[in-house]
Amino acid sequence: MTYCVAVRVDQGLVMLSDTRTNAGMDNIARFRKSFTYSVPGERAITMMCSGNLSITQGVKAMLGQAIKDATLDPGIETILNCPTMNRVAQIVGDAMCTMQGRYRNTIEMQGSGADASILIAGQRKGGKPRLYLIYSAGNFIEATEDTPFFQIGEHKYGKPILDRIVQRETSLEDAAKAVLLSMDSTLRSNLSVGMPLDLTVIERDQFDFRVRTRIEADDEEFQLLSHGWSAALRKGFEDLPKVLD
Repeated sequence: MTYCVAVRVDQGLVMLSDTRTNAGMDNIARFRKSFTYSVPGERAITMMCSGNLSITQGVKAMLGQAIKDATLDPGIETILNCPTMNRVAQIVGDAMCTMQGRYRNTIEMQGSGADASILIAGQRKGGKPRLYLIYSAGNFIEATEDTPFFQIGEHKYGKPILDRIVQRETSLEDAAKAVLLSMDSTLRSNLSVGMPLDLTVIERDQFDFRVRTRIEADDEEFQLLSHGWSAALRKGFEDLPKVLD
């Protein structure tokens, strides 16, 4: 399994994913779930994937081949030259639909699940930061002011802090902190989600990545954040009124 989370606030976008893939108790591996694409100064895009790995890797391969082919034929439309972020989501959705149509029946006949989800977050020059959730069928929805974040994979453990903290006015710094603590809660409660983590941050109107980094299990800053959050929760719990006399 996996956990990916993306937040859209007024100041920009924050995206975080783990790297664990679980195909049974004796088949645990590490695969990158987060991929970045950019034309510096013009657009920056992050894609995060959950679900059937062969489907999502196939989608990524289709997007990458189109980008490569467009260097020889500029008339080929790709996520790096299309006119809007909405069109980016459509292109990714079309690739998802193609992969599902090609392999879904065969995968399910073998007893495996073919469902997959993709998060697309980014901004292009002339547009606003956008965040989309793409489903297995290739259709998608966009994050709004009322729903400023999306999660895919093992989302339930990390959702409460996002519900309490993240709003459109939340600073980029606080959004990143909330996303990391959301992941920390998930890591503690679900063994199918694991380190290392991939974090990307796109600051509004910069059209490049402010942060694009991998967080390893021994990362000191992440450990301080995790321990500080645990201590704050314990202190908050101890300070609550008694319920039994």
